[in-house]
Amino acid sequence: MSQPFAHAGKLVAISVLAALLGGCIIAAPPPHRYYVGTVVYTAPPPPRVEEYGPPPAVGSVWLGGYWRWGGQRHEWVPGHWERPHPRERWVPHRWVHERDGWHLSEGHWERR
Repeated sequence: MSQPFAHAGKLVAISVLAALLGGCIIAAPPPHRYYVGTVVYTAPPPPRVEEYGPPPAVGSVWLGGYWRWGGQRHEWVPGHWERPHPRERWVPHRWVHERDGWHLSEGHWERR
């Protein structure tokens, strides 16, 4: 007769623990969704293939070019060399198509 009560006690303990821990939510930071400029209704052209020489300093990284909106048309912004940021990685500029049109997500350094 004690086994059913022991089983019920464990069930209650597990239920209480689940209810308490159910309210603990560990959320990751939201993705980078910051857009710059205005909504553009014309899709950007494909990225250009850039040729570049050796880095100006050892360890420099190449940040590729991108298309920006110049008000009437897309304009190419050439890539450039930059010193890396410690413990960060470069996330390139990119165009994102949303329901209302195209948005430029600006390139940025992001913690690894």
